[in-house]
Amino acid sequence: MGKVLVSTGRGGAGKSTFVALASKYLDPPKLLIDLDPDESLADMVGINLEGKGKKTISGALYDAIEENKGVGLTGYNVLSDVLQSVLYKGREFDLIALGTKFTVGCYCAPDAVLKDFIPSLVEDYEVLMVDSPAGLEHFNRKVVVDIDDLFVILDPSEKSTKHIERVRDIIREVRVSYNHLYLIGNYRFTEEAEEYLRSTGEAYLGKIDYDSNVRQYNLEGRSLLDLPQDSPAAICVKRILTKAGYKIRDGDLRSSRARK
Repeated sequence: MGKVLVSTGRGGAGKSTFVALASKYLDPPKLLIDLDPDESLADMVGINLEGKGKKTISGALYDAIEENKGVGLTGYNVLSDVLQSVLYKGREFDLIALGTKFTVGCYCAPDAVLKDFIPSLVEDYEVLMVDSPAGLEHFNRKVVVDIDDLFVILDPSEKSTKHIERVRDIIREVRVSYNHLYLIGNYRFTEEAEEYLRSTGEAYLGKIDYDSNVRQYNLEGRSLLDLPQDSPAAICVKRILTKAGYKIRDGDLRSSRARK
């Protein structure tokens, strides 16, 4: 069974950037799961899911319900029936995206589908990497209940630092398990603000330095896997993963390899 890595935090803190760059340095087989409705993770790793003929879970669920009118459907058999339509398979990683709402209301149904299938998916990969949506609702729905490493990505705001306590509280209340909880600061953290994170009692692994290339690549729709090896953000993520005990792969991973 592979390790389950979850990136969580407030909106805009850098969760997707962390997962994308982490995927650059961890050995396959690995599965990336994008729970964020913004669907930015695929773009950040250079994958056009629609162009590859792949649906999101929400899209596949909507199509299944339309075709079957909801008769006899469960979360497990829906995703089992349409797995090939939602699972992108690449040389370096596979990827599944939750997608936007398939109907009026919450994400309960797509979340339930993915929750049913994660225990079997994790058997096939060395690492399963989850890019969470902003906030804590995904914990309430217990989409992922057995986490090895929980990375909380933070910005230097009062709301963000209070997020640490909220994460601990809700995980305890809903009985989601994890082995390690790690704090990561984004590039806006000063040394003084970092000292606060070091004093929280949780393991602080460092911050991700400002990298103008990350912003430029995102604006241009380029894969973050194409960042040079001396990219400040990539170097920081590599260092953070090493501190968390991950074995870092050698060499450079380019998005053109992932597209093959």
